[in-house]
Amino acid sequence: MMGPAHSLSGAAAWLGVGAAAAAAGHPMPWPVLLAGSLICAGAALAPDLDHKAATISRAFGPLSRWICEIVDKLSYAVYKATRKQGDPRRSGGHRTLTHTWLWAVVIGAGCSGAAISGGRWAVLAILFVHMVLAIEGLLWRAARGSSSDVLVWLLAATSAWILAGMLDKPGNGSDWLFTAPGQQYLWLGLPVVLGALVHDIGDALTVSGCPILWPIPLGRKRWYPLGPPKPMRFRAGSWVELKVLMPVFMLLGGWGCAAALNVI
Repeated sequence: MMGPAHSLSGAAAWLGVGAAAAAAGHPMPWPVLLAGSLICAGAALAPDLDHKAATISRAFGPLSRWICEIVDKLSYAVYKATRKQGDPRRSGGHRTLTHTWLWAVVIGAGCSGAAISGGRWAVLAILFVHMVLAIEGLLWRAARGSSSDVLVWLLAATSAWILAGMLDKPGNGSDWLFTAPGQQYLWLGLPVVLGALVHDIGDALTVSGCPILWPIPLGRKRWYPLGPPKPMRFRAGSWVELKVLMPVFMLLGGWGCAAALNVI
């Protein structure tokens, strides 16, 4: 899928988690719902770090393009080192390492660990990075072009500062779900994991499929391109994505937000 659809699906997924948490009697404070949905929207772009033409590659200027090149080479090296006889030969690392459940868990755990050990500045950094990605994804057309990069970064930095200030207030969610001393912001890794997994599921619906289950082998393949039957798949950017899935994500996100806030 394309960036806007990935970001919308990520935001909708976290709002759905908020609805489920409210139904289970453990509702999210509204700052957690807001921050988590934006983090998840941003994290839903992050697996494309292995693709130099993806939205994330231009999100942070030359730095993100350089990181994308490194991740692409790393992913390709891991693919070559772990492929089985049934896995095809390929010339790049796109849709390999960063499109797996293991990558999602490791990145999410890393964000949680950084938030706990790094304090407020680590939390601000995590929020800033994902705010930039969320803006790039959700406001794709408005954020296009190098002339708008500084404005996007300023908006993301301001948003991160405001969100961190709201979350720090007692009862606003810094200790949501994990309440033991020293576990403030441990939950920050959850929308990161969810966003990455939602990205992978979205890519699995497209023609190429997605090797979500790696390194678990399936038959003669370790990089099995998981997905529905081929007649049910679609091409990225097709009318199915733009005219069907994106409106569905918007409706589901609206319903999830209303249910999470006990409006319905």
